[in-house]
Amino acid sequence: MTVRPIRLYGDPVLRTPADEVTDFGPQLRDLVRDLEDTVREPGRAGVAAPQIGVSLRVFSYNVGGVVGHLVNPVLSDLTGEQIDEEGCLSLPGLGYETVRYESVIARGFDQHGEPLVIEGTGFLARALQHETDHLDGRLYVDRLTGDVRRQALREMRRVVPR
Repeated sequence: MTVRPIRLYGDPVLRTPADEVTDFGPQLRDLVRDLEDTVREPGRAGVAAPQIGVSLRVFSYNVGGVVGHLVNPVLSDLTGEQIDEEGCLSLPGLGYETVRYESVIARGFDQHGEPLVIEGTGFLARALQHETDHLDGRLYVDRLTGDVRRQALREMRRVVPR
């Protein structure tokens, strides 16, 4: 079991779009195992490969006691709206109400290269969107607007080591 350390805000890997996975060999399976071990830590709903320093389009999730992963995700069928507090392991101690779609379909592959489709609503939909954003070099605070965004940026400078 390998729980990998989480990269924090300020690390360039978090702001760099991740590379598509093209090799579904043993190294990918090792990465997926590490991601799933890392997301099993208490209080974690998702971990994207860039958060552990690997710039590949892979993430793991842990929602409702179900742990899984998705390689090269593409989101579609984005419908509805939900507003809830969202946080991020790479921005510890912060949380802000963030607008997300209520329902999404995530298509990609499993660690063996087999097609995988995940239909998510509610919290699972939020996690799928959050982790896919990480693969695009985005953080949830990038989705904030107005006074909430300004407050988040001030707080990030105060509490997140750079």
